[in-house]
This record gives sequence, C-alpha cells and structure tokens, in this order.
Amino acid sequence: MLRLTVAIWLLAAGAFAGGPLRFEISLDQSVSAKPVSGRMLVFMASGKKRVERLGTGFGPGSTWIAAMEVESLAAGGTFRFDPEQRAYPKGFSQAQPGDYQFMALLDPDHSYARANQDEGDLYSEVVAVAGLNPADAGTVKLVLSRRTEARRKYEDTETIKTAEFVSPSLSAFWGRPVVMRAGLVLPASFAGDRKRQFPASYEIHGFGGDLHAAWRQGPSLVEKMAAGTRMEMVHVFLDANFSTGHHVFADSINNGPWGKALTEEFLPYLERTYRLMPERRARFVTGHSSGGWSSLWLQIAYPDFFGGTWSTAPDPVDFRSFTGMDLTPGSNQNAYRTKDGRPLNLMRSKGKEIATWEEFAKQEGVQGEYGGQLASFEYVFSPKGPDGRPMKLFNRETGEIDPEVARYWQRYDIKRLLETNWQALGPKLRGKLHIVVGSEDTFHLEEAVKLLCGFIEAKGMDKACEMVEGRDHMNLYQSYKTYPDGLAQRIDDEMRAQFKKQ
Repeated sequence: MLRLTVAIWLLAAGAFAGGPLRFEISLDQSVSAKPVSGRMLVFMASGKKRVERLGTGFGPGSTWIAAMEVESLAAGGTFRFDPEQRAYPKGFSQAQPGDYQFMALLDPDHSYARANQDEGDLYSEVVAVAGLNPADAGTVKLVLSRRTEARRKYEDTETIKTAEFVSPSLSAFWGRPVVMRAGLVLPASFAGDRKRQFPASYEIHGFGGDLHAAWRQGPSLVEKMAAGTRMEMVHVFLDANFSTGHHVFADSINNGPWGKALTEEFLPYLERTYRLMPERRARFVTGHSSGGWSSLWLQIAYPDFFGGTWSTAPDPVDFRSFTGMDLTPGSNQNAYRTKDGRPLNLMRSKGKEIATWEEFAKQEGVQGEYGGQLASFEYVFSPKGPDGRPMKLFNRETGEIDPEVARYWQRYDIKRLLETNWQALGPKLRGKLHIVVGSEDTFHLEEAVKLLCGFIEAKGMDKACEMVEGRDHMNLYQSYKTYPDGLAQRIDDEMRAQFKKQ
C-alpha cells in the first residue's frame, strides 16, 4: 500500500509530466528469470475507487485498452509502450483529464481475445493517478510482478472423468499433435454393471466455455440421474476451444477437419472406452450460443450419425441476418451501418442498446489478432488469404464487406444448406430438430432463427422451433411456462422420450 501511495503522490504532483501519456513496463525477476514475449496490453479506467485488476469484458465498456507486441523482455529490462499505436476506443492521450488507474498485462500465448486474463499471464499492480491529463502526462511506470494462477484445479472423480485423444486427422493437418478433450459425467450405476452400455448427450459450450462444465454440473447431474429425475446416460462435455477461437466442430480450410475428427475418431474412441452405445438413436447433441450453432450443424452435416439436436440461442443460422448483417450475394450491407445509415447494433439488454458492431470489432482487434469471437467466425467460415490467415469478412476500419469472402461463407449458411439439400436431408431430420431462442436475444440471434424456422415450418416441421417471449441470451434456461422446471430439464425429458421411441 505504501508503494501505491507514493506512486499516486508522485504522479499527482507532476513528477513524470511532459508530453502525451506513455508507459515504461519492466519485468520483475520474481515472476520470470527468463526473457518473456507476447502481446502487451495496458488498461486504463477512470475513477477513484481502487480495484485489484483491470480488464475488458465480452462487450466494450468503460475500460480503455492499448496493445503492442513485445519480444524477449528480460528481467530488469524496460519496454517503452506507446498507447497511441493500437488502442480502443482511441489513443490514450485523447482521454479527458481526471483520475485514472492503469494495469499492464503480458499475454504470452495470445489468448486474451478469447479467454481474457488467464493462467500464465503476467500482470502489474494497478497504479492509480489523481488529476492526470493524458495529453500531457509523461511516463507512467508499471512492473510485471504477478503471475495469473489457474482459477481451479480439476481432478477426476469416480463419476467425472477427463478424456483426451490425439486426433490423427487434425494432427496431420497442423503438423503437430492435436488433442481433443472432453469432460464426462457418468451415472452412479456406471461402475455396477461392466457390460451395460449407455446413451450419450454430447454438450457443446458457448464462446469462452470449456470442458470443465462437467465438474460444475456433474455432481447435480449424478444425483438427479440416481433419483430418476434425469435420464441415465453419459453427459459428454466436449471442448471446442482452440487457439483460433471456437472451432464449432465444422471442417474448415483454416482450422482443419474438426467435424470429421469428432465423428470418425473421437466419438468412436469414447464409445469404446466408456461403454457408450454406438448407435445413432443413442447419440444426442446439444449446446447454447456457439454451441447451439455447433450442435445444429453437426446434426445437419451428419444426419445419419446423430439422433437429435437441442440447439439453444444458436449463432446465426441464416445469413440473411448475421446478427443484423445481410450476407447474401449481392447485398450492399455494411458491417457497421444499417441500410439506412444508422449504427448497426450487436448487443442489447432489456431493450437498451449496449454495443455496436463497430465498437465490438475494434475492441477485439486490440485484444488480439486471433481467437476473439469475430476472428473465430473467420477462422471457420472464411477462405485462406495470401498471408496464410483467413480473409476478413469486412474492413475493420470502414465496415465494408468483402463480397468474395461473403460468398465463401455461404457454404456454412445452415438455412442455405437445408434448402439446397432438402430432398435428401428432410426425411433424415424429421423429429430431430429442436431449436429454442429468446425473443429478445442479447445478440439479435432470434432474427436468423425466425428466418430458418419459417423455412423448416413450411416443410411440415411445425414443432421444431420455439421463440420464448421476453427471454434473452443469458436467461433462456430459467423456468418458463413451457418448461416450468427449467429448459435443461425439458431437454432431458425430450431426449428420454425420443430414445424410448426409436
């Protein structure tokens, strides 16, 4: 506390004043005796109330952020950081005079865009400065003196297991071993009869999630399965995390054959290892948000493999409305503006608009070059560019959409895929599609669901979709009149009923 107080006094007194705000960032030997490299982020937030850490949330907020790449910063060495080169919402010198707090973070594995501050990141104490004029503040010194620890250690139990599998096809694609992972929740009866086989529910998390949902939900699932209120089956929490973001288990020219690896390698391995019934009728798939899109994609791309999908609040399933953008060929849509010129909203809450596409995209561009939500879409949907990376759907400065990239994205438009192949797919999907979304989805995802479900219902599947009035992306699973015991319980009941009748 003494060190912080001295820093505040010195800076408030103008000891470092002179010129636009800059930073000198050094590495404390206590956190790394070896030189470190990665993406250096500096956060700036206004206010007098002391906080322990600074960072950005999923959507743009009041925290300013700037980034630079650093190579081989040695202990005791200093890195001069310029918060004007790459910053959001603007270069720091353009902020109004006031009371500010600062924190530096080194992201060695470039994962901040998808995971925020996580294990292994190095960071400084938060330094507060009273009465600062960023346009004439001089240099603030920050020291990387702390290492981010793992939030929690997850260990296997009798009923919750970690499964890992080195995929031959993905390893061949990347030229290095690629491990597929999952957390499995086993019924209490699993250990009793060694010959008994079980159906499986394959559950896919949304952006930012991982397989560790198995440990958070597992104890309750085991208890409910033992009590008979939930179906006795193995819950497989698949991990869709990758360095490029959420790979959604779709084969991609940039990410590799994740769908092939899942259906031809990983799931057969799990079936052999954990006595899962190797039958279509016993393979259910479900997920929320990006996991909702993944589950729907898997059911449609592999209709003979899965026996039903329960997809909730899926990422855009009809590219006539990609959260407000019309990506169909010939569209003159801009990613940042509606067709009548207004800012295109991306996030809302309780009727209030809280972030535009432009704000979200520009903040993500500072957080990291890859791994964020928008870059994640491009790693799945886009063609590969001349530099070996996926081509951007739109210019991040102007919002202008690249028509060539938008055309390539059409192969991942679920509605287009269904429409083009309905004669073959329709009979295989009857009774297997279950899509639920809130009418006020936080990311406007109900717009694409309405378009897709209009097509599905016109084909005679009038019970495939449900629009839940008044619900958004975050509260969809809470009790509602059509699922008084919660959406998760209703999905389980429907899986049980479908398994019995097949």
